[in-house]
Amino acid sequence: MNYDVLIVGAGQGGAYAAITLRQQGFEGTIGMVGRESEPPYERPPLSKEYMLGDKTWDRLLIRPADFWQGKNIDLLLDTEVTAVDPAGQQVTTADGRSIGYGELIWATGGDPRRLSCAGADLAGVHGVRNRADADAILAELGGVSRVVVIGGGYIGLEAAAVLRKLGKEVTLLEVLPRVLARVAGPQLSEFYEAEHRAHGVDLRTGVGVDSIVGERRVTGVKLADGSVIDCQMVIVGIGIVPAVGPLLAAGAAGGNGVDVDEYCRTSLPHVWAIGDCAAHANRFAEGAILRLESVQNANDQASCVARAILGDPQPYGATPWFWSNQYDLKLQTVGLSAGHDATVLRGDPATRSFSVIYLKGGKLIAIDAVNAIKDYVQARKLVEEGAAIEAVDLADTSRPLKELPRAAS
Repeated sequence: MNYDVLIVGAGQGGAYAAITLRQQGFEGTIGMVGRESEPPYERPPLSKEYMLGDKTWDRLLIRPADFWQGKNIDLLLDTEVTAVDPAGQQVTTADGRSIGYGELIWATGGDPRRLSCAGADLAGVHGVRNRADADAILAELGGVSRVVVIGGGYIGLEAAAVLRKLGKEVTLLEVLPRVLARVAGPQLSEFYEAEHRAHGVDLRTGVGVDSIVGERRVTGVKLADGSVIDCQMVIVGIGIVPAVGPLLAAGAAGGNGVDVDEYCRTSLPHVWAIGDCAAHANRFAEGAILRLESVQNANDQASCVARAILGDPQPYGATPWFWSNQYDLKLQTVGLSAGHDATVLRGDPATRSFSVIYLKGGKLIAIDAVNAIKDYVQARKLVEEGAAIEAVDLADTSRPLKELPRAAS
């Protein structure tokens, strides 16, 4: 078995790489390897609309199931790649098959980071990364009244919001002093902490977990101070581990992900990497090497690789954007706030419609917009330009962001 382009990973990035290749006129053979039995689907709704029942499974599919055959894209599902031979340009699967390639696109994302404490493997302890995870949670919820969510990032907060809507008692534990500490400033953290508490979540920060309690199934979470929170389910949202083992074993440069250049090429010949697992120099972070776990990044890097394979290489430089839905709050982010040295609060959080603007050296580098779509849309160009605007002007909600004067240099 041999393909002109072999894509390992049937998630967002892999799917869009295949789609883009066909849209741009690529006529060679394409194979896509996926560990799951499902055709490519959107993962972000799993912790939100899918668990709530607001979106049925078929609406999560990136394309209808028959699309792939119609585009002559072979789906090799229930298949895991365990080794890569860059010299021979082939991969080996867990069941011993060899698949050859002309170009290899690695789009495997990552696996949920697991708790390392005692009891982490008990029944009732779940991550939220794929359909099987979400379905397992939903199948057990009927017998669950109390849930402990470990992790105060977006996945944990979204899961807590969904579980409250489903009538469950929820305790959320975050080891850091505030939620969203790695991705947002204190103003946004304080707002979301207050919102979750107002919706009945027992949200605790600065709390460490000692172990998960239970015999065969979880019955509680023991904290570092020795106290125990009774529960029948634990949801763990403490990040992902990039799924790049076979590439690193084959000699690819990397560590926290696999390193790629501005065209998403790895250090191995004819091997590319995209999405959550690809560590790249991002111009919105002053060239710092990082991984971006977002739909935007996966799709835009897929397009970058497709163009390069087709002989029209364009360096990756897409503007980062993210979103999160919790209760009736829509958070939209553009840019990267890491390294900011000042923030401007635009609007009043009490109205539940406001923005936090992040500055570095007087220049706008990111915005978190909560129920403030106009701010989000208009800030995009300002972030791309690195616009310098006076803080007093940014805070003035009587004027649209796009009309604000630039600061004198």
